[in-house]
Amino acid sequence: MTTHAIPRRIMPARPPGRGFAELVKMEAKLALRAPIGLVLGVLLPAMFLVIFNAIPALKKPAAGTTLTLFAQYIPVLICMSLALIALVSLPIPLVTNRQAGVLRRFSTTPAPPSWLLAAQVLTNLAMAVVAIVIVVGGGALFFGVQLAPQLAGFAVSAILAVVAMFAIGLLVAAIARSPAVAGVLGTVLLYPLLFFAGLWAPRQDLALVWQHIGTYTPLCAAVQAMESAMQGHFPAVQPLLVMAAYAVIFGVAAVRLFRWE
Repeated sequence: MTTHAIPRRIMPARPPGRGFAELVKMEAKLALRAPIGLVLGVLLPAMFLVIFNAIPALKKPAAGTTLTLFAQYIPVLICMSLALIALVSLPIPLVTNRQAGVLRRFSTTPAPPSWLLAAQVLTNLAMAVVAIVIVVGGGALFFGVQLAPQLAGFAVSAILAVVAMFAIGLLVAAIARSPAVAGVLGTVLLYPLLFFAGLWAPRQDLALVWQHIGTYTPLCAAVQAMESAMQGHFPAVQPLLVMAAYAVIFGVAAVRLFRWE
C-alpha cells in the first residue's frame, strides 16, 4: 500500500499590496477613534488661525518684511502642527504597540513589522498635509493672506520641515521605552522648538543671541524658508540645509536605534 504525501500550500512571504492598504485603513480608523493627532495637529492650529486673525495688532506690517504679523504666523502655525504630529501623535502609538508586543507579533505573520511602521507614518503624514492645506487655504480664502508667490520654494520648505520633524519623532519612538517616556521626550522638545519658531513672540523681537541659536533649529529654519517664499523669493540655502541635516542625522539615528520589541 502506497501513501501519497499531501502537498503543503506554500504561503507567500509577503502579503499583496492590498494587505498594506488595509493596514493603512486600520491605522486611519484608530487615529479617528483616538484623535490626538487630529485635535492637536489639525484643529488646534486652525483654532489659533481664527484667534490670531481677531487680534488687531497682528494686522500691522512686520518689521523688515512685506508681510503682516498675521501672515507671518502662517508658517509658524504650520510648524506648530508638524511639531505636535511628529512629537506626540507619531511616537506614542508606536511605543505603545512595541510595549504591548504588537510589533513582535507582527513578525510571526506574513506582514513585516515595517509595514505597521510605514502605515503609522503615512497616517500622520496625511494629517500633516491636511493641516497645511487648512492653515494655508484658510488664511488665503477667509483672512486675505496672499498665497506664497514662490510656490516651489514654499513646497520645498514644507516638505523638508515634514521630513525633519518626522525623523525627530521617529528617533523619540526609537529610544523611548514606554509611552510615558515618549510623551515626556516629545514635550521637552516641543516647547523650545516652538519658542525659536516664534509662536509666543515674533522672532525679530527676540534677543540677538536667541535669534542666532534659533536659525539652527528645524522649525525656525522652516519658518525662515517659508517666509522667504511668501515674499516671492526662493529660500536661502542655510535654512534648507539645516532642515536637511536634521532629516538625515535624526533619520539615520532612528533607523539604527529602532527596536521592534
